[in-house]
This record gives sequence, structure tokens and C-alpha cells, in this order.
Amino acid sequence: MYKDLKVQNLLPKRLTMGSRAKVSIIVKTLRGYEKVVSTLIEELFPNVSTYPKPSGYLGIVLVESSDVDNITSEILKQIPEVEKVFPVVAECEANLDSVVKCSEKIAPLLKNTTSFAVRTTRRGKHDFSSIDVNVLVGAKLKELTGCKVDLDSPEKVVFVEIIDKHAYIGIVDGKLFPKKKSREKIEIRNFFQKVSIVQMPYLGKSPAPKEMGVRIGREAQTFEVGELIISPIGPCRADELREFLDGIHQGIESRYQIQKRVYSHKPRRVETYVQNLYELVRERKEENIIVFEPEGRPVSKVSGEMARMVIKGKRTNFLIGSREGIPTGIYRFANLVVDLCPGVTIATDSAISSAMIALSFSLQENLDRLAKIP
Repeated sequence: MYKDLKVQNLLPKRLTMGSRAKVSIIVKTLRGYEKVVSTLIEELFPNVSTYPKPSGYLGIVLVESSDVDNITSEILKQIPEVEKVFPVVAECEANLDSVVKCSEKIAPLLKNTTSFAVRTTRRGKHDFSSIDVNVLVGAKLKELTGCKVDLDSPEKVVFVEIIDKHAYIGIVDGKLFPKKKSREKIEIRNFFQKVSIVQMPYLGKSPAPKEMGVRIGREAQTFEVGELIISPIGPCRADELREFLDGIHQGIESRYQIQKRVYSHKPRRVETYVQNLYELVRERKEENIIVFEPEGRPVSKVSGEMARMVIKGKRTNFLIGSREGIPTGIYRFANLVVDLCPGVTIATDSAISSAMIALSFSLQENLDRLAKIP
């Protein structure tokens, strides 16, 4: 259809003017990789026509071919720059009545499917929203097939890709749309609030204390732990401690602002305290105390114990060293001494993340068993 076209970017103008473009496959890419992907596809398949950035829209390449199944498979196998590949089953004008009518062609493809969802991406100006399309197309397909709508973990996804005056419809495996939350994942964020991070301060010449404080503060806020306690041993220079604490607060605040902007839930700012380490251990000796030092047992051997402490206990204290490790006398008061990575010394600014990720794995593993999830 486009063999006489010498310049690829003529297609966006034609699409905008309302012509019907014969599109076989829609390819999704990262923004900025449209022309790269277009070139790679044409190198693999010389008889295929590709149109990157139709109408100037980023992250998309249109493909015209008669061998849809083979080309779809080979693109996924050979081009890592490609994010998703959508074989087009039907196309129509981009208005609600036409899209709903056109979607009926998808109904036979949902045979023997347990559940489905509709995902619409709309580009251009229209008198309807993507949600309108999802609702109406979903209702029509459910009416025709009796198939259940599942917005969380659908077996199949009916896609509707709208580009100005054109709508392209098809069906793909639901696994192409992974979610951060799924039925096989257990929400463990709330358990982190039961963890108190007890961190020895990182002291020394400026600007090292502040730089390290920023990193540690960000790590603590990332996991929204119950509290962060800075625990020196004996006297220390006030200026170095102040610089470290300034960094802690800066790191917490910077991460907190990002969380407020991107999280669907309301994040909780981590509270910070200062208390001498020995005093804290004496005060909390009836609570769960876990020391993270290379002298401890491998985390794989104590995973279940860690999880049970956090699941059943009111508060669990994670003691983390700095340039100096946790004093060995404190080991006697600890429920566990854990080596996070035998043979490797964990950097101070990575210790909180390492400990919390180890806890995350332990919780997920043990909560899976309790819930009898295969």
C-alpha cells in the first residue's frame, strides 16, 4: 500500500488527515527508540513497511505485513529494544460506536478464556476517554462471551490503540501487562513499621558524614521503617554528628517527597532519634534484637526466625554498625547475629537495604507458607 512512498514520515500526515492505514502490528518501544526499532525490523524483514512515531506520537511503531504471527515472534526474540508487540485483529474509526461494534470481532478469540480485561491507549483529541472505551468494550464482550472481567490478573487483555481518527483492536496474553501487585505477592510493607533501625553514626572529616547520612536516610525512608535511631558509643565530636544528622534528615525528606508524588498510598515520614547504643540495648533487652555483622549465621539459616520475630513481635530492633562494627558484648543480648553475605563486607550505606531486603524475602517466604500459596 505504501510501496511508492519514499519518505516514512509521510504516513503521520496521512493518518492525521483521516485516511485508513492498513496496520498489521503495533510495536511499543521506549521513547526515543522508535527509528532504531523501525530500522531493525526492516533489516530483519525486507518486505515489511514500518512507520515510526505516527502523527508524531512517541514510543510507537506501526508495521504493515502479511506474515503477522512469524514477524511478531521474531521481533520479540531478536529486538530487546521492543517493549510490547500487539498483532492487530481489527481496525475502525475512533468513535465509541465504531469501536464497540468492531470489538465484536474479538469475541470468538475469547473462547475457553477464563477472564479478560480491556486496556485502551488513546492518542489525540476525542469526545470520550480511555475509561469509556474500557467500560463499553468490556461490557459488550462480556455480554457476547460470558467471560469474566478481571482487572487485576486477566488471562487475556483486549487492547484498543487509538491514534487520532483510527482505532486498532486485538488480543494478547495478560502476562504482557504485569503489575507491581498480584495475587502471588503478599503485601509486606506494613510489617516494616515494626522494625526499628538502630544505626551507629558515620563520623569523620567533612563532607563524608553528611554524604553518608543522606544515603542512610534515603534507605530508611525507602522502606518506611518504624523509626531510625542514631546510636553512638561514648562521646563523639558534635560537629561531625551534627553533619551526619543533617544528612539523615535531608535523605529522609528527599525520598519522602518522591514517595508522596508517586505512591498510590500515603507514605509515612520516618521519625529519627538519638540514643546511646548501650543504653538502648539495656532498655530494649526484652524486645527482639538482631545484630547484622559478619560473625553471625548466614541469613539463609535464620530466615524463618527473622520472619517469626517480625510477624509475632511488637517491635524488632535491627542493629547496624558503621566504620566500627557493633560491639561484641552486645551479641549476648541479641536474639540473632546475622551475616547478610558471607565473605563480603556490606558497605555502610547499603546495610539497611540489605537487611530489609533479607527481611522481605523471609516474610514473603513464610507468609506464603502460612497462606498455603503454591
